[in-house]
Amino acid sequence: MSRFSESVRKYEKLCDQNDIPSETVMAYLVELSQRERYNLYANFEVEMPADLEKEFDAGMKRILADEPMAHVLGYSWFYGYKMIVNGDVLIPRVETEELCAQVLARMDENFAEYETIETADVGTGSGAIAIAVSLEEPKVHMCATDISEEALVTARKNAEENGADIEFYAGDMLEPLIEKGIKLDVLISNPPYIPSEEEMEKSVVDFEPHVALFGGKDGLYFYRKIFENCQKVLKKKSFMAFEMGWDQREKMSRLVEEYFPDTEYEIIKDMSGKDRMLFVYFNCR
Repeated sequence: MSRFSESVRKYEKLCDQNDIPSETVMAYLVELSQRERYNLYANFEVEMPADLEKEFDAGMKRILADEPMAHVLGYSWFYGYKMIVNGDVLIPRVETEELCAQVLARMDENFAEYETIETADVGTGSGAIAIAVSLEEPKVHMCATDISEEALVTARKNAEENGADIEFYAGDMLEPLIEKGIKLDVLISNPPYIPSEEEMEKSVVDFEPHVALFGGKDGLYFYRKIFENCQKVLKKKSFMAFEMGWDQREKMSRLVEEYFPDTEYEIIKDMSGKDRMLFVYFNCR
């Protein structure tokens, strides 16, 4: 058996050799040790228990083969909530947590007096955005859509596990909301926005659903679909919130001004200083 420290150093070296962030090793071991209720930091120089070492070695073998750590674990953390993830849904990203925080702040600014804030997460995937926003803001009445029935199975499980009351609808983007006559105060979406010809990391292309990644030739296909029909589901006073590609500011600005020439909007930078979020305001701010 190896000491914790020996095993970590060995796999950090292997990660460096395989262009995998070395911090993945400790992140994965921390999750495993917490699950086994084992105090990793107090025992870093002692031998690993045999069963934990076996599981750690097996998991690191998969990670070194470019499988995402979240898939090896079977879950990912998002806004403090544990989300089941698998090959049917996109792994929630840290940047998307910032989108949720910005949405919640603007709900407070614009709908503080509301008893209910009608909200939808369009293209929900794992359900992470819908779950986080609805649990963080009790006034929210949340519905969520996705074209993938398989994704919705995972999203429903995540909602149940986290105690979130969400109405899920199968269908393409806004279509289920239009069909049901739903009217929204807030429309949120993290649509696929990667241009179809852009090269991606192997761990993303091989393990995450392409339907949740690629947004047509210029990456804006799904934004156009929403912009074309959003007035059918939005109330007079409302706002839309989107995640976007860090390099899409100019293209996105032109698109918003084409569809909503007299409407206020803003593109917000994430904590890394990259353009990541688009907010479009209708009679509110």
